[in-house]
Amino acid sequence: MRPRLSAREIAGIGMTSQRTRDRLIERLRAKGIRDERVLEVMRRTPRHLFMDEALAHRAYEDTSLPIGHGQTISQPFVVARMTAAVCTDLPLAAGRVLEIGTGSGYQAAVLAGLVSEVCTVERIRPLLERARERFRDLGLDAVRSAHADGAIGWAEHAPYDAILLTAAPPAIPPSLFDQLGPGGCLVAPVGEGSDQELVRYRRCGGGRMEREVLGRVSFVPFRGGRG
Repeated sequence: MRPRLSAREIAGIGMTSQRTRDRLIERLRAKGIRDERVLEVMRRTPRHLFMDEALAHRAYEDTSLPIGHGQTISQPFVVARMTAAVCTDLPLAAGRVLEIGTGSGYQAAVLAGLVSEVCTVERIRPLLERARERFRDLGLDAVRSAHADGAIGWAEHAPYDAILLTAAPPAIPPSLFDQLGPGGCLVAPVGEGSDQELVRYRRCGGGRMEREVLGRVSFVPFRGGRG
């Protein structure tokens, strides 16, 4: 699929220019992001197109921003950290990843630059429709999307090499572990309120799940069902 936007529209100008984007990447590198594959994809991905035009001038600040319906586009540092955690064992341009919570579509777009296929589900239909427009604008044909309950996942395309959650459940829904392939990992914020940790689970031999805490985070709460 060819992008529907021109190279000039994707590049941006002023506060959405490539120069501004490059400065963000240097800040992420200074804060400890070491995966150069992730940094390069984020350098190329136009975050300003994944939010309302009124906030586009803030797109390359390292902060989360509202996208409506009580949701946010995640802080770039968090996107970089979670993407690196998901892709650490995947060779470039390989693997199928399930994202739970499409939101603005930005995280899926970053993943699409690193893996062969991204399957993403969103419970809030207006957010999903806007994200789909952005995927078409950018020609991201590696992304499949569905209006679905994230607690159920997307079994049709399982097993996944990795699963990523962009909202915090108190515990991981068992159906998501069931859709994780051998050796796969699941990265998610887990907990309630201010008591959340970013956790990576890895499926080991015999179906055993290895759990690793990556740090403290703050995400919107995970909600099941469809809106």
